[in-house]
Amino acid sequence: MGESKRRKEQLGEKYGQAEPILPWLPITKDQSQQFVKWTTRGTWSAIILVIAFWITLRFIGPGLGWWSLVD
Repeated sequence: MGESKRRKEQLGEKYGQAEPILPWLPITKDQSQQFVKWTTRGTWSAIILVIAFWITLRFIGPGLGWWSLVD
């Protein structure tokens, strides 16, 4: 517990607060992790939508008489 008390005394008001990635950048480590999490989800969602569109265009569309862009 000595280390914890020393750190608390040294940091003062900043003890327990999220620290920024860089001193001049007002983004915390937690915010950067959330950004990576959401952009990864968005990327996978976009990949799934592109695959679904391609399957529809390539296989289902011509069967329904739709004009096919993939010949």
